[in-house]
Amino acid sequence: MTLQMCEEAAMAAIALQAPRRQADAKQAAALKPLDPDVISTAIPVFFIGRNNAGLWVAREASGQVGGLFLFKSSAVDFAQRQSAPTRCALVFPTESFELDVENRGSFLIVLAAAARQLLARVTTRPRT
Repeated sequence: MTLQMCEEAAMAAIALQAPRRQADAKQAAALKPLDPDVISTAIPVFFIGRNNAGLWVAREASGQVGGLFLFKSSAVDFAQRQSAPTRCALVFPTESFELDVENRGSFLIVLAAAARQLLARVTTRPRT
């Protein structure tokens, strides 16, 4: 491989990684704790939304706990159970976001998502 080919490959890798970093930064900004002028810091806040795979995500605003779920109602129930005995505020971001903490939701969802990713890799692998 020539030096020029190595440089071109490195440039392509950087170009592919840039949107991911921008998406991560955008998600981090979207999931920040809410301004105390908007809601009291004494009230737990949960973000409820979908990830890129279409699963429901429930994540506490400060990143203490979160989970993946098949149904929206399950994500809401999880948030309410985690904040018991008090109630919590629910925020529904318009953008999709990924769970960035340990999944404390449905374990079967994690297995199904892993199987889906494996199947996608196997079906897109070129045959020799």
